[in-house]
Amino acid sequence: MRAGRLRHRIDIQKPVVERDPEDNTELPVRWETVWERCPASVEPLSAREFLAAQATQSEVTAKIVVRYRPGLVPTMRIIHRGEIYNIAGALPDNVSGLDYLTLPVSKGVNDGR
Repeated sequence: MRAGRLRHRIDIQKPVVERDPEDNTELPVRWETVWERCPASVEPLSAREFLAAQATQSEVTAKIVVRYRPGLVPTMRIIHRGEIYNIAGALPDNVSGLDYLTLPVSKGVNDGR
């Protein structure tokens, strides 16, 4: 993929869980930005791609391609133009597996939690 295709800017956030010191229960999740203004390609799925994706992931609505980032996991979320995208998985590129990641995402389903 040519770098010029990564024309969008996204923020990648991870959940931060805090524990109550008194009873060790989890407090509400807050989000911390791990990578800010990452170059990415954000592409809505076509109707055909959406129907194929719906067979396995009923809420997948787009795919986002980013340069490979170690530690990027599906529990994270993406912010693009004020919209929240939940990551359904991370698919490495088919050449080296270390150049790009394709992220199937859903928009606004559960606020990334």
